[in-house]
Amino acid sequence: MKFTRITINPNKMGGVPCIRGLRIPVATVVGMFAEGMRDQEILAAYPDLEIEDLQEALYYAAQAVRERELPLLTA
Repeated sequence: MKFTRITINPNKMGGVPCIRGLRIPVATVVGMFAEGMRDQEILAAYPDLEIEDLQEALYYAAQAVRERELPLLTA
């Protein structure tokens, strides 16, 4: 899949993946979901975002996790 709403610019936000060239990192959006916020709450907090931005941010994060191993603590 080609991401049309996720941009990476080395001269903006340190090159972290952001939504549509805005200074809103994908990690911020995904973190808001992780904290229990709903779509409408996130959109209210960031009026420049659209529902499609949120969906693509989650998909981007899912793909990023698939592409690398993350260290996990074992019990």
